[in-house]
Amino acid sequence: MISRNLRHFRVFLAVATLGSPTAAAERARVSQPAVTQAIGKLEAAAGGPLFARSRQGFFLTERGRIFEARIRRAMTRLDAALAEVSPRLAVTATASQLRALIATAETLNFTLAARNLGLAQPTVHRAVAQIEQEAARPLFERSASGLLATRACRDLAQAARLAFSEFAQAEADLAEFDGREAGGITLGALPLARSVLLPGALARFRARRLRQRVTVLDGPYDEMLNGVRRGDIDLMIGALRDPAPVDDIAQETLFLDRIAIVARPGHPLAAGAVAVETLARQGWVVPRPGTPSRAQFDALFADRDLPPPDSVLDCGSILLMRELLARSDLLGCISAQQAEAEIANGLLTRLETGLDWPGRPIGLTCRKGWVPTRAQALLIDLIRETAARLASPEATEETILRARPAAQTQ
Repeated sequence: MISRNLRHFRVFLAVATLGSPTAAAERARVSQPAVTQAIGKLEAAAGGPLFARSRQGFFLTERGRIFEARIRRAMTRLDAALAEVSPRLAVTATASQLRALIATAETLNFTLAARNLGLAQPTVHRAVAQIEQEAARPLFERSASGLLATRACRDLAQAARLAFSEFAQAEADLAEFDGREAGGITLGALPLARSVLLPGALARFRARRLRQRVTVLDGPYDEMLNGVRRGDIDLMIGALRDPAPVDDIAQETLFLDRIAIVARPGHPLAAGAVAVETLARQGWVVPRPGTPSRAQFDALFADRDLPPPDSVLDCGSILLMRELLARSDLLGCISAQQAEAEIANGLLTRLETGLDWPGRPIGLTCRKGWVPTRAQALLIDLIRETAARLASPEATEETILRARPAAQTQ
């Protein structure tokens, strides 16, 4: 575990840039022994030499180059945000102070922030007060109803979150360099990904990476998107939005999915083609408002000047939809890929409607500029392979994985 000592990181970057501990000491305004000590501690934690020493200067080793790439990305982002609040903060702020700021910005309560960090409330309060003192301005507005984070506070907390995420990625990269599996992968999975894309990809990933920690989270799109932007989630898989809801994410289309209208086996409408006018009079189980599938369902009737169905149950779970349909004459509107296994197993039947549903893009969403670790890149490739086979069953491994706009792989 590499200590999150921001001053040591800045000293390391100065040595990497200047190639000289003496010059780095002058730039960092510390003594040369302090530089030597900082580099020694980082090398001990990093598992080996970060620099090759010679009479000509200090030069990054391969291990050092791996470490430098992550730390420079993190510190460039973090120091710019600190300087935006106050030039002094880029020198004085510590990782523990920033963790306290993040926790307080998330909870808007010192007591809750302290509980989340496992610290005493006065410790968290003091850390935030020290940042505010250096900034010479409040970062939280106090009111009778509680705390409100200022815009400067929110921006700084976000930069710090992403910097800490890069620090964790650096540790994973170094472990990979030493032939170890470390770090983790956190995926945000929307419904189709959970039932169609991820099972096969994760099974193949586990066969190659026996001990790599993988966490799969599920929830509404907006919740997953916030996790991606904050750095809590590495990658979200599922239906994409057009246009993208914010400009700091990248989306990659894997394949197009289409809507299917389903019902229980033996449903009265399962015998032949069903007109849209008939569909408008039925009771429905449909995706939640705000999802691409729901938008297509609503447009089905609006585009034909038909009144929308007056009996609609919002549901994002194929399992709950299946059970509701099994116990009633309700109809379901769902992804054709999601429904495929249920139909094949005789649990649902697909109605013939003659409708030409537009393709719904399914793919990957990540932060712009996100650079995955090798383990993360491997899982992304396996997800792409799985998606390519869903879109084109005859595709081979040699004919897929060509375009990679969402995440830059190493």
